[in-house]
Parts: sequence; structure tokens; C-alpha cells
Amino acid sequence: MTFQQTIEISTHQHGEMTDITPRIHRLVETSGVQTGICNIFNVGSTGAIGAIEFEPGLEKDLPGLLDRVIPPSLNYGHENTWHDGNGHSHLQATVMGPSLTVPITHNTPILGNWQQIFHLECDIKRRTREIIVTITGD
Repeated sequence: MTFQQTIEISTHQHGEMTDITPRIHRLVETSGVQTGICNIFNVGSTGAIGAIEFEPGLEKDLPGLLDRVIPPSLNYGHENTWHDGNGHSHLQATVMGPSLTVPITHNTPILGNWQQIFHLECDIKRRTREIIVTITGD
């Protein structure tokens, strides 16, 4: 069986992290899949999906790390083409990745005690994000 649904989130700024774990849990329960996988995919090239202990320290640390490794700059090749100030946003999202796949057992996504699923906004402006959740299994 395959179940698919889209969820939307609104973001306000670069580096904003959103805990989407409760929404993923509800979708897995709704799907009825007992054993399988859940894929969470951000549509767009400047947002990322991942898993982390979602707490205030790491909520600041991860975007801060990305800004140090891939800092905002007008010197990226992307800027020569589009002049939109978000070359670093594309690179950060690419490094993080647009999706995460989580196993499902007994109709529950399997995550560690301190592990949550998050969306990271890498773009420099407000966005309405579409996240496609695909659940496959028995």
C-alpha cells in the first residue's frame, strides 16, 4: 500500500527550523501502514529536511554552522545569473538534502528518544513550503 499527502508550513526567515514530527506521526497513523517506510520531501531548492534533537541550542547551532561553512555572499555564481542574494541558500539546502526516510514499525515512525524530524528554511525570505509525505508498506 502507498499513501501520500502534502503538508504545508509557512516560514519567516533564513535559518528557521520547524519541528514537523507530530504531523508525520499523524500521517503514519492515518495511513494504516504497520511496517514500511515514510519519506518526507521538501519541494523546492532552498529548503531541507532532517532529523535532530529539536531543542533551542541545536535550533540555533545548525543554521549557525551552515552560515559559517557556506556564508551569505554575493560572490556565488548563482548571483551572477539571478542577483537574488540567495546563492548560499541553494548550497546549504543541497548539503543538508531535501528528504529523509524513516522506518515504520507497528504503525509508528521509528525515531530515537531525542530525535525529531525538522524542516530548515535556507532561503532569505518568507516561504510557504510544500512537503510531500509518502508512506509505503504493509
